[in-house]
Amino acid sequence: MGFSLPRVVPAKKLLRRSLSNSSKAASMAVDVPKGHLAVYVGENKKKRFVVPVSFLSQPSFQDLLTRAEEEYGYDHPMGGLTIPCSEDAFIDVISNLNAA
Repeated sequence: MGFSLPRVVPAKKLLRRSLSNSSKAASMAVDVPKGHLAVYVGENKKKRFVVPVSFLSQPSFQDLLTRAEEEYGYDHPMGGLTIPCSEDAFIDVISNLNAA
């Protein structure tokens, strides 16, 4: 009984591919320290936040990611990870994760 694992794309290749889409994205990617990722949050105007990758495994952050998937799917025109919630709600989640 066998199973196959999905193809894993090295992060550097994925990052290079996404950066080639926009020079603005290339200049902003430099601002993200190792072990972090940039997300865009907001209902009308999007604000950029840099969060630790460790947040991805937290249930409250995964709820936000599920909402983003339902709203945008995996092909969002903005090119970045966009979370459809208010800045205040996002800051509350992040504050709780930082306190833990």
